[in-house]
Amino acid sequence: MPHDDAHAHAHFDRHRNPEDFERYLAKLEGPDREAWQKPDLLIAALGLRPGDVACDVGAGPGYLALRMARAVGTRGAVQAMDVEPRMVEALRRRAREAGVKNVRAILARPGRGALPPRRCNLILIVNTYHHFPDGAAYLRRLASRLVPGGRIVNVDFHRRELPVGPPPEHKVSRAEFLAAARAAGLELIRERRFLPYQYFLELAPVSSGTQRRVAVKGKRSAPSPTRPRARRAQAAPGRAARSTR
Repeated sequence: MPHDDAHAHAHFDRHRNPEDFERYLAKLEGPDREAWQKPDLLIAALGLRPGDVACDVGAGPGYLALRMARAVGTRGAVQAMDVEPRMVEALRRRAREAGVKNVRAILARPGRGALPPRRCNLILIVNTYHHFPDGAAYLRRLASRLVPGGRIVNVDFHRRELPVGPPPEHKVSRAEFLAAARAAGLELIRERRFLPYQYFLELAPVSSGTQRRVAVKGKRSAPSPTRPRARRAQAAPGRAARSTR
């Protein structure tokens, strides 16, 4: 199957985005994306609550950040970060046009750590992890910006030939990402399988002496493969153990 033509045979800038910015922006916002990205289902699966503080890392022009802003409501906030100034400006413009006031567009400067200024209930990474130059180390830094009970969700393309997304050599497989997450002190607590071309992995910092349970759509919860089997009384209570189905 052919690659997304925004990436195929493209020249890339220093952030590994296609240099033809306007064409790339049009693809990110194209009407065909809704069919495979399923943005409304994706936002629902995040389990955001009114008043939450969330972060969208690599937010681009706000395709998901603006939807997250509606989910957290006027008492909540979304910190939308991107390293590309043109993306940040596009996001600010779109937020103004939509009348959305609880999104803060942030130009991320990698030399300063590119971290959200406020601690977050949720940090979302979509189609962006393969841009990180120091994967596990950056995940660890992001995790330091979570509130107690906070989560990181990574959504990215499977590393195979697909009709959308970057070519395989620019992708990170599910197994590679989970290895980096473990090295960063994170564990898988939930996986969703409603996206046709992407994996959806929800992670949280490993808690000493605490067993979390992995929830997979269509299956009973099972002990996380990254942690030893524990007695039922040791299962983590509260938000991490709930399914958002």
